[in-house]
Amino acid sequence: MGFFLFYINDEIMSAISYYTAEGLKKLREELDHLKSVMRPKASQDIADARDKGDLSENAEYDAAKEAQGMLEMRIAKLEDIHANARLIDESNLDLSKVLVLSIVKIKNQTNGMEMKYTLVAESEADLKTGKISVTSPIGKGLLGKKVGEVAEITVPNGILKFEILEISRE
Repeated sequence: MGFFLFYINDEIMSAISYYTAEGLKKLREELDHLKSVMRPKASQDIADARDKGDLSENAEYDAAKEAQGMLEMRIAKLEDIHANARLIDESNLDLSKVLVLSIVKIKNQTNGMEMKYTLVAESEADLKTGKISVTSPIGKGLLGKKVGEVAEITVPNGILKFEILEISRE
């Protein structure tokens, strides 16, 4: 989740995730929802199952405990991501080449079709809204390219060639 850079220091690897203001807000909202709504619900589900009698053969209790464990793992993961999250300063981004948060207009060299995408962190990718991850094959292929350059991107069914027509920011 997110755009990760890894640093190795004494065999400890920590991930720094880069987020837009919108992406960081969504991360916080999800974490708050899990802690304030889902965690109490999981506890209540366990209490309800416990009230049904013998715990040794209580499948509902076992399922509720397992669901709580999964929820706590998700909360811990999001807390770790949030602790290592960094906000991207959009005002200092270079417009001369494709970077994270670039809005890039590209032309498929095979069929002439033009498309416009915004390159975002993996956690913010949403193809329906034109946001592609910088870690996707197309995102990786476009990173660092300048207007007029052609990105050759290897995908499962061959090589795609996209000409960079325009780079902008919102």
